[in-house]
Amino acid sequence: MTEDWQNGGFGLYIHWPFCQSKCPYCDFNSHVAATIDQDRWGPAYLSEIDRVAAQTKGRILRSVFFGGGTPSLMSPDLVHAILDRVRASWPMSNSAEITLEANPTSVEAGRFVGYRDAGVNRISMGIQSLNDDDLRRLGRLHSVKEALAAFDVARTVFDRVSFDLIYARQDQTVADWAAELRFALSLAVDHLSLYQLTIEEGTAFGDRYAVGKLRGLPDEDSAADMYDLTQTITEELGFPSYEVSNHARVGSESQHNLIYWRYGDYVGIGPGAHGRVTVNGIRHATETYRMPQAWLESVEKVGSGQSVMDRLSNSDELSEFLLMGLRLNEGVDLTRFDTLGGSHLTHNVNRMIDQGFVAKENGRLLVTRDGRPILNAVLRELLAD
Repeated sequence: MTEDWQNGGFGLYIHWPFCQSKCPYCDFNSHVAATIDQDRWGPAYLSEIDRVAAQTKGRILRSVFFGGGTPSLMSPDLVHAILDRVRASWPMSNSAEITLEANPTSVEAGRFVGYRDAGVNRISMGIQSLNDDDLRRLGRLHSVKEALAAFDVARTVFDRVSFDLIYARQDQTVADWAAELRFALSLAVDHLSLYQLTIEEGTAFGDRYAVGKLRGLPDEDSAADMYDLTQTITEELGFPSYEVSNHARVGSESQHNLIYWRYGDYVGIGPGAHGRVTVNGIRHATETYRMPQAWLESVEKVGSGQSVMDRLSNSDELSEFLLMGLRLNEGVDLTRFDTLGGSHLTHNVNRMIDQGFVAKENGRLLVTRDGRPILNAVLRELLAD
């Protein structure tokens, strides 16, 4: 019997929680450490792979993603050991995507050949800005020159290279962003992620914003104009969006992230990693201990870094299915929507169709171009009781 997760596939996320510094906009589970004993951390990751492999035996693994934190601080030997254990634990797709996030510095670029030899076949670089002043404001440790040099190394070592940029930055104009984006697209290999700067509580930017010290942020109209311009320019230059913030040449979409958005199963390993895992036909939400030392000690002493494994209700699954899938331009399969219990939302769907924010096409439900800029509001209306 086919389980729902098989419609989205199966992937593995490995979280490396350490960074050289904490960026002021970042609300990820990342920590600055003076020293990291990778000889101690390595066996913990291998132990966790063994544990989750026993739960998911025989599944075909489509992707592995090293995220963080800054995974390019990991030694190539450790990445090699992890991937050797992964390959021994699951059968892997012939086209398996193995991505590692990297900072664009010369030190980390010097490890790229080692990562490739370990089995990594895709690099995702956190460039964030092509303006030196803005890089400093964003707390980045690299310059534009260093980023471009590291990017040149990456694309000589890997066939697939993605990079991230943040827009709607302080004092940035629509014209500034248009010029920067066109330059970025002239460099891009096959994929880029373009995120609007969001101010999150609990970050340094969040604290500054709360007391009125984060000045120069674009107003809502300017930010909306930047979003619209992003869609137009990327489509014009061959990198159309396939998800709200992600753009790729056709066929070069991130396979790992598609597993999330298509609501497949994925295992999360490492401090603060989340997962969605179906066991005996029941989908569960999993979490691990957030603090690195707590996770490490739990793995060593108890044999598991997992802190939560909660059964998801049918309504939880339906909500997540829509929240993830409607981010994609392709939308969601209406047969899955009905199977997960979406028929009671038919009235809400029809109302959103009448208002022009969603549409039904070829057996799929998708958000229209008018609905995409207000996606969160559309989702709230669709899921309203």
